[in-house]
Amino acid sequence: MALRSANLNVMVNAAKKAGRAMARDFGEVEQLQVSVKGPSDFVTAADVKAEKLLKAELTKARPGWGFLGEETGEQKPDEFSDHRWIVDPIDGTTNFVHGIPHFAISIGLERAGEVIAGVIYNPVTDDLFWGEKGAGAFHNDRRLRVAGRQRLDQAVIGTGIPHLGRGEHGAYLRELAHVMTSTAGVRRFGAASLDLAYVAAGRYDGFWEHGLKPWDVAAGILLIKEAGGFVEDLNGKANPLFSGNLVAANEKLITPLRDMLRKANA
Repeated sequence: MALRSANLNVMVNAAKKAGRAMARDFGEVEQLQVSVKGPSDFVTAADVKAEKLLKAELTKARPGWGFLGEETGEQKPDEFSDHRWIVDPIDGTTNFVHGIPHFAISIGLERAGEVIAGVIYNPVTDDLFWGEKGAGAFHNDRRLRVAGRQRLDQAVIGTGIPHLGRGEHGAYLRELAHVMTSTAGVRRFGAASLDLAYVAAGRYDGFWEHGLKPWDVAAGILLIKEAGGFVEDLNGKANPLFSGNLVAANEKLITPLRDMLRKANA
């Protein structure tokens, strides 16, 4: 069994505790599908509740560390710390709302601006992806490596599709046209953290998306790097953790995939 550091144990324990409550809430959401009001208000409450639980568990274990969460915003670390938790309590909220069991808790640990550990946990399937800088990435207890395919025409690529009120639809469609005619398939599952974990696990050969937030990608970026992959900013040399526009793949596919996406909107 792969050994985890003390910090990773804190992260995994927090994710699993929040996950148990979230799995119960997900069962309630499935029942709410038949109601007139629908589950939206309930899911908002579930999101906030999950983040509060995660924040409480992480802060109890590591008092004084900073916190950045989707729901509760940013809490600066104290003057003696350069660590910060980056948390998405439910990545894939739309899936959660619709009773689709593909969503995750994502926890990244940042130190002095660099993500050094990550946990992504789907509480419905009990899939736990975790890793730490210099120590590798794992799915449950199995070591992860990115896929070894070297040609785009053999590759399956994950993506996130902009929806109503979000993103530049025309630009995305141009990118999609290039990728779909050059690869073995494109997939859109609706939870960026799990998409990145799937790249680390070799299930996807690559991934791209625009407009993501640090809490969507912090843990996933770490996992891909520890699994031997690469993550870059789509538009230049910015840090993809903060630009939110990223492309990920193995050593052989990262450059042709990135160049293809840039060419689509040149």
